[in-house]
Amino acid sequence: MFGFHVRRVAVAGLVACSMLNAGCAGIDPFAPVAAVVEATDPTPIAVRAGPNLPPWGPAAVVVEEADGGPYKLDSGDKLRIFVYGQPNLSRLYMVDGEGRISVPLIGEVGVRGSTTKGVARTITRRLGTQFVKDPQVTVDIAQYRPFFILGEVRNAGQYPYVSGLTVQAAVAIAGGYADRANERGVRITRKHDGLIEKMDVPPDYVIRPGDEIYVYERWF
Repeated sequence: MFGFHVRRVAVAGLVACSMLNAGCAGIDPFAPVAAVVEATDPTPIAVRAGPNLPPWGPAAVVVEEADGGPYKLDSGDKLRIFVYGQPNLSRLYMVDGEGRISVPLIGEVGVRGSTTKGVARTITRRLGTQFVKDPQVTVDIAQYRPFFILGEVRNAGQYPYVSGLTVQAAVAIAGGYADRANERGVRITRKHDGLIEKMDVPPDYVIRPGDEIYVYERWF
């Protein structure tokens, strides 16, 4: 059993401005971005967030790593990125199979193995180099990557991760144990810092985003 803690990340109010040089006929590289970016969810952000929440949604509940360190991003995580004063950049981004997100103006950003704070620093640096003057960027997790459950359960497959989920709760989400399931323990396969870890765990073990759960067959 490993330690499992959560902390809430508040979205800080940030300030950014764009300045135009009077009398200049060219395009100011620090002018507000005019490109139109479509969100992955067609529902307007203000509607999704609800009347009592900020337009970019609520603060995320961040899962800590087993060693107490910050959560490391990977494929399947959905990020909420907010660039103050740049609504066309503020949206949801899905981490693709290569561990990257595609951000307007600056292109692909590798996020696999990074933290939300690390991604915010990278985007801030790349935007500030040419496109936005003094960019203020906040990144939090909108949705964790799913977990997988296989073996002797009634509905094997992929399911959304919820903070604090145990093996037993995951089995219940998958329809419960099959008739020949071994209910005393399961195998967890987990990717961690580029390594694949396999371990047998009890039913009250707390799983992680992206875990693969395999329920053994009972032999008697």
